[in-house]
Amino acid sequence: MGSLALLQSLKENILGQASVKAIYGEPIAAHGRTIIPVAKLMYGYGAGAGTGGVGNTNARGEGGGGGGGVRVTPVGVIEVSTQQTRFIAITDRRKLAGALLAGVGFGMWMGWRRR
Repeated sequence: MGSLALLQSLKENILGQASVKAIYGEPIAAHGRTIIPVAKLMYGYGAGAGTGGVGNTNARGEGGGGGGGVRVTPVGVIEVSTQQTRFIAITDRRKLAGALLAGVGFGMWMGWRRR
């Protein structure tokens, strides 16, 4: 398989997973409301190939490889009711706690430096 065909195959496999359904999940209806899950989708891929040997005209060979990945992270839900439609974000409490601790630590360090 040539490097172009390898890249094309890899791209098709990854893009097959990276669809709108991966970002907006199946709607869930309950109690007069419809909830639509929303996610962030990231994907990437890479490949490389080579032939022959350097400085050795008798070397014959071909090699190639590639890889990729898809990452889906939930970010919230869309709530649809007869009164309103709203987006409800999912917050990562660990990130908030980390930012708070970093801010407190930085403030303490700045106070220590002034003395």
